[in-house]
Amino acid sequence: MLNLANMITLGRLGAVPVIVWLILEQHHAEAFWLFVGAGISDGVDGFLAKRCGMETALGRYLDPIADKALLVSLFVTLGWQHILPIWLVLLVISRDFLIIGAVLLSGAIGHDVEIRPTFVSKLNTVVQIALVSWILAHFAFGFGDIADTATSVMIGATALTTAVSWYRYLVIWLKDMSGMEQGR
Repeated sequence: MLNLANMITLGRLGAVPVIVWLILEQHHAEAFWLFVGAGISDGVDGFLAKRCGMETALGRYLDPIADKALLVSLFVTLGWQHILPIWLVLLVISRDFLIIGAVLLSGAIGHDVEIRPTFVSKLNTVVQIALVSWILAHFAFGFGDIADTATSVMIGATALTTAVSWYRYLVIWLKDMSGMEQGR
């Protein structure tokens, strides 16, 4: 159960508080590089799991938990420091709470529902990662005046894809639940 892929995922999970601490202590270059390393580790553990036969039940839960812990923690930290707008942080967090809440509520009433990633949710994750990477890189290395325009565009793209993903998951869940009510 605890193979190389899962150990890499656990390492990514363990990096979360370190990255948050680095940001809070204004060590942006170190936070940026550790975040990049965490992103690479996500690809490596996924590759090992799928291509090298290291998929486990633990890994299927651990990987998305590590990904969400990383992104949500960084959005909260960057919002706390007034680097990202609070409304964006709340939108990102509410989307994740919607997904978790829907799964928990469905399970509590005896209707297990499997939430599968949609195209827009995958796009949203990429956009969220790009925004956090850009912000960390900007604070680490400085990009001058162009940074303000690019940051605004990336915040808008993150808000749009998060809102669309939030809506899509809600529609999918409501459709699934209404099918359960009708005995399907």
